[in-house]
Amino acid sequence: MFVGHLALGLAAKPATPRVSLAVLLTASQLADVLWPFFLALGLEQVRIDPGNTAFTPLDFVSYPYSHSLVMLVIWGVVFGAIYRMVTGRNGRVFIVLAALVVSHWILDWITHRPDMPIYPGGPKYGLGLWNHVAATMIVEGFMFAAGVWIYVRSTRPRDAVGRWGFVSLIALLVVVYVANATGSPPPSVTAIIVLATIGAATMTVWSWWADHHRDVILTPSRSAGL
Repeated sequence: MFVGHLALGLAAKPATPRVSLAVLLTASQLADVLWPFFLALGLEQVRIDPGNTAFTPLDFVSYPYSHSLVMLVIWGVVFGAIYRMVTGRNGRVFIVLAALVVSHWILDWITHRPDMPIYPGGPKYGLGLWNHVAATMIVEGFMFAAGVWIYVRSTRPRDAVGRWGFVSLIALLVVVYVANATGSPPPSVTAIIVLATIGAATMTVWSWWADHHRDVILTPSRSAGL
């Protein structure tokens, strides 16, 4: 998944109103943020194999440190703990951020073929939604639309940047998703590493910028959770 993961980050805004959207999206995509670095270090492997599934030309040979369930639980605890330590936010923030990190495995388990490890060197699972392009795009599309709706309902633009910065972010994510689903296979693993790193950095900066220009619509329950 791609926009399906981001949908959960967007939808988490009402539960953690003072946490930047950049942090929420990074938590939901932390496995994919870490992945290119482990690839570059030679600790994980991917192979370009058109037809591996109908949706993606990539064969995820090995990614035990970025994508196994046990490691994502550890990364989730670390991510949530560091954010709480730096910001002093309450326990709800820790739980939400850790849950977003772990949710990556669950959504990938639904979409991937059986290549999602439980722990490094352990058994691998996957339901294979990626074998059906239309079904994948429908499921992710509905998830993403719901996430955007929840985020928009819980915030309002402070100025033109808050309005159009957010609109442009969503448009960019949709364009990237469609391009990945319909475009040509990447030319090399190096290209995957570079593009994934640039993409993660761009999403982080852009989402922080747009979210920074939006105000949270506070309710009594949200105020109590700050």
